[in-house]
Amino acid sequence: MHLTLFLPFALLSLAISGAPAAAQEGEAPLPRVLDEAALPGVMARAVDDFILPGYRALSQSTTALAEASGTLCETPSDATLDAARSAFTDVVGKWSAVEIIRLGPALEQNRFERFLFYPDRKSTGLKQVQAIIAKGDESAADIESLRIKSVAVQGLGALEFVLYGTGSEALSGGEGDFRCRYGRAIATNLETIAGELLAAWENPDGIQAAWKKPGPDNPLFRDDREAATELLGILVHSVEMVKDQRLRPLYAGTIDGRPGRDNPKLAVYWRSGNTMASLSANFRGLQALFNGAGMENLLPADSRSIAGSVNFLLKTLARAADRVDGPIDAALADDKRRATLSFIALNTADLLDRLNRDFGGAIGLGAGFSFADGD
Repeated sequence: MHLTLFLPFALLSLAISGAPAAAQEGEAPLPRVLDEAALPGVMARAVDDFILPGYRALSQSTTALAEASGTLCETPSDATLDAARSAFTDVVGKWSAVEIIRLGPALEQNRFERFLFYPDRKSTGLKQVQAIIAKGDESAADIESLRIKSVAVQGLGALEFVLYGTGSEALSGGEGDFRCRYGRAIATNLETIAGELLAAWENPDGIQAAWKKPGPDNPLFRDDREAATELLGILVHSVEMVKDQRLRPLYAGTIDGRPGRDNPKLAVYWRSGNTMASLSANFRGLQALFNGAGMENLLPADSRSIAGSVNFLLKTLARAADRVDGPIDAALADDKRRATLSFIALNTADLLDRLNRDFGGAIGLGAGFSFADGD
């Protein structure tokens, strides 16, 4: 059995195949050590120019969603339902840009899973959400009791079913009262979590201090190498997430010249049609972190071309994801969009290799170290 991934843009590999100067023929590779003088500035910019602005944008977006959800419940109509759905889509985009920061405050109190429970294996979460709506469980419409329920019933996945799932048309009329109040509680919960994430990072004595000042007394990073590993690990593990959790479950590529078995209903946000928009925001978030932090400054002069390759891939992948428009099941049935998905799958794997092997090795984190293995 042969798995084929089409590459619709044949010149891509040529555009990014330039090797670092030290690897050119006739030149001995230089020993790689971390640029400890550059690292503190890079870590500080990661916080100030990406993480904090990203969480501020998420906080503002969730506030708008909570307000739109409240308006929908107070004055149900097609227009207010459309407004709530639009606000949901905006939150998905803002979250997708910063969900790559899966560490620290995002892991405390299960905030990450409470914001987005995915993948929902065996539809366990979906069944819980459906049961809440079917029974009219009032405890789920109360923000305080909702927060202590299963993580699967209080985040974006649950709200997507409320707004787009079976029976959601009732939201535009009075018969959807409980469903709407449950959705409003979820939106308020998301607003609370986003506010907590922002507050944790804004605290000058909290995690941002640990990021900005690695050292022997630092609870997170005892030295610059540990800090650099964390920062690059964000990119590596996020690309892994896209490849293994967002693409692979839904798209099987082409096997022996025929389309493989696809699973569109395993895609994140498939009901709302936000699957590929979320993927694009993932790539754009990674590029914003890479450039905002100035990670190129960690590279020695003879290896700066690696940053250009990473940037080119991230930009190209985001644009490719934008071209896979419409419902994901329709995209999987269309040859042109399937070819673009194959392109994304192939080049996401290439991006992972460039970050893990090329960039990591060039900044002195090589010698057998593998981010992709979680080391």
